[in-house]
Amino acid sequence: MERPKLSIIIITLNEEQRLPRLLGDLARQGRQDFEILHVDSQSDDGTVAVSKTMAPRFASYRIIEMDGRGVSRGRNTGAAAACAERLLFLDADTRLAPDFLENAMAELDTGGCDLGIVQMSAEGLPPQYRLGYGAFNLGIRLTARVFPTAIGACLFSTRRLHDRIGGFDTRLSLCEDCNYALKAFRCNAARLAVLKTRFAFDPRRLQQDGFAATGLTYLRANLRRFVRGELYHQEIPYSFGHYS
Repeated sequence: MERPKLSIIIITLNEEQRLPRLLGDLARQGRQDFEILHVDSQSDDGTVAVSKTMAPRFASYRIIEMDGRGVSRGRNTGAAAACAERLLFLDADTRLAPDFLENAMAELDTGGCDLGIVQMSAEGLPPQYRLGYGAFNLGIRLTARVFPTAIGACLFSTRRLHDRIGGFDTRLSLCEDCNYALKAFRCNAARLAVLKTRFAFDPRRLQQDGFAATGLTYLRANLRRFVRGELYHQEIPYSFGHYS
């Protein structure tokens, strides 16, 4: 196989039901010049077994089983093992249209971008979710040139940028993706873009934690980040993988 044009890093913790859906989406992409690195954070369900079953559908697929847990640690582990210059970080509950990679990569290449911030699609969701996703996307666009935020569930980067900014900060349990975007923004040699191409996102976290409560958590977190800096001491507690 030729050197892949894109390294897709998928992090998981107990995602045996949702991982196959994302992998199915990737198998249906119009362009297949990518490798997949599945980084698992000690799942205690059938996530890894499902991953091994679906691996033969792809030309290049590696499973990395970490000896610990953590969103940032998982993403950094995948990036360290990646072969391509272009990186795409995905959570297992992300869903992608068949033309997602083709459209997103075209946007990135045209703009010569290092960091591609992807907005959420609310297609097919109830009105309250469309309203909430729309507000969140608006916030991403409005802050992009001042204090950028990003969604780690679907985020493009490059190896050069990732290494230069020190990857994802493992000390953060909340807004580590926004911190990543901010570090990139402050890196003079990096070019950022908010893409028009969008991804679908499983609303289970909103359903479990509550729509208003989730929105308030992230609003508080980013306001505090803007005024007082990053949340290094879990000032606003949040745990990876707590949702069912």
